[in-house]
Amino acid sequence: MVSNQLQTNNLNLWFGSNHVLHDVNLGIMEKKITAMIGPSGCGKSTLLRTFNRMNDLIPETKITGNVLLDGENIYHSKTDVTSIRTRVGMVFQKPNPFPKSIFNNVAYGLAVQGKYKKWEIQAKVEKSLRAAWIWDEVKDRLNESAMSLSGGQQQRLCIARALANSPEVLLLDEPTSALDPQSTAKIEELCLELKNQVTILIVTHNIAQAGRISDYTAYMYLGELVEYGETNKVFTVPQDKRTEAYLTGVFG
Repeated sequence: MVSNQLQTNNLNLWFGSNHVLHDVNLGIMEKKITAMIGPSGCGKSTLLRTFNRMNDLIPETKITGNVLLDGENIYHSKTDVTSIRTRVGMVFQKPNPFPKSIFNNVAYGLAVQGKYKKWEIQAKVEKSLRAAWIWDEVKDRLNESAMSLSGGQQQRLCIARALANSPEVLLLDEPTSALDPQSTAKIEELCLELKNQVTILIVTHNIAQAGRISDYTAYMYLGELVEYGETNKVFTVPQDKRTEAYLTGVFG
C-alpha cells in the first residue's frame, strides 16, 4: 500500500520578516516521484529544503507547523539533524562534487560515520555508482579527481554520493537546469529507475520534465500550495485557474 512518507501540516516559514511559506499541507507518497513546479521565487526550493532542515543554515529562519518523516516530526527539539540529512539526501542545482577523487566523493559520508570497514565502504561505493548509472564510465578512474568529469557525470556522481547513505528520500533541486539535453535525459531516466528504491522530490522549472517523469505534481505560487495531485490530472484538468494559467504559459 502506498502511503505518505513525508507530510507537512500547516507549515509556515519566515526568513526574518519575510513570510515565505504559507500554511502548506502536503503529503508525499512513498517510492513515487513528486514534482514541484511554479514561477521563480514562489517557495519551491525553500519547501524542498524543509524536508532535510537545510533552511536551518539560514539566519533568522522561523518555522511553525510540522514536517513528518515516517510519522515523526523532524523539527522536534530532540531530533538528530545529522540523522535526518542521512535519511533525506539532497542533490543541488549545479553539480557540487568535492575536490577529491571520484571514489572519495562517494565514500566521504560513509567514512565520517566511522562504522564501516574498508571493504564495506568499497562495496557501497560501487553499489551507489552503479545505482547512479555512472559505474561503467568511472570504474577505471576512481582515483582521478571528480572535477575531471563532465557536468552530467558530476551530477550523477552527486546522486551516487547521496545514495551511498541509503536514504529513504532523495531531494533534487533543479538537478538538470545546468545540463545539456543528453545529460538531462539520462538524469530523467535515472530518476524513473531510482523510484523503485527511494522516494523522489524534484523541483523543476521545466514543465515538460515534470510531465514526463513525475507521478504527482505540486504547483506553488507566492509561497502557497495552490494545487497538488496526480500529474496527469493536474496537467489535463487543473482545478485552479492559476495552475491552468501557469501550465499554458499565460504567466510564469
